[in-house]
Amino acid sequence: MVQPTEETDPHPYGVDELEQDVEEHGRAAARAAVEEEGLPDPVPPVAAFFDLDNTIIRGASAFHLAVGLRRRGFVAVEDIAKVARQHARYLAFGENLKDIADIRSRALSVVAGRSVADITAIGEEVWDEVLSLRIFPGAQALLSDHLARGHQVWIITASPIEIGRLIGSRLGVTGALGTVAEHKDGIYTGRLIGDLMHGAAKARAVEELARTEGLDLGRCYAYGDSTNDLPILSAVGHPFAINPDVRLRRHAAEHGWPVHEFRGRRRTAARRGVQTASVAGLLWVARLAVRTVQKRLGG
Repeated sequence: MVQPTEETDPHPYGVDELEQDVEEHGRAAARAAVEEEGLPDPVPPVAAFFDLDNTIIRGASAFHLAVGLRRRGFVAVEDIAKVARQHARYLAFGENLKDIADIRSRALSVVAGRSVADITAIGEEVWDEVLSLRIFPGAQALLSDHLARGHQVWIITASPIEIGRLIGSRLGVTGALGTVAEHKDGIYTGRLIGDLMHGAAKARAVEELARTEGLDLGRCYAYGDSTNDLPILSAVGHPFAINPDVRLRRHAAEHGWPVHEFRGRRRTAARRGVQTASVAGLLWVARLAVRTVQKRLGG
């Protein structure tokens, strides 16, 4: 009578170990084939980095968000009047660091104690009502071209990260980096996490993004409208000036950077349009103030 024999495991060190061994041998064989055939290394992905204000959209997104907050009772008329003056200066002369710092501190004080969900909802309404209508067609074409070429496309903005991501999702880009306001349990604290996403901070953020995404910045693109965008423009191999202020236009000419003008008017006509917009904005603020006083007197 034949005695039963003890069944043996055909893979004595286990299935998982066998699969790992096969995988390692496969990778080694692939490396050997590449070396033998002299195949090139994989090409790093390419990205295009876009400033937001006056590059993708006309004017400052923070101003339009402030108007949206005012309509919902979050901001006083006096605050809107000051922001309107700052916005008029921005349209006429470009970014001003003092104005940016002032808008930042005011914005943080406004959102302190408010929920992230509320501010995000207002941002969505502001996009639908205003910002979607202020996209420069030329900038939209650039975004679409980069996406069609398989490039990553990132919005890099001093505006709140929630606004940057919202606009980025609407435009179908890869992602957005922006200023991060601290929040706990879904409520803004009124403090920032890190720096305002502006100037040199943009360049540092892009360099960190390049490390995590494996980007070769020498093959990447950047688009900005102000001399404050010089750090990020200088960090890539293909910088472009979009609707540039006077100093960036001069810098671009000196360094042979391409310039795109999407505003449809050059200096004299643009300045005339800005003056008209400024007057209209101040009249709007005045009407808003009158209505507010009337409501207070009537109530």
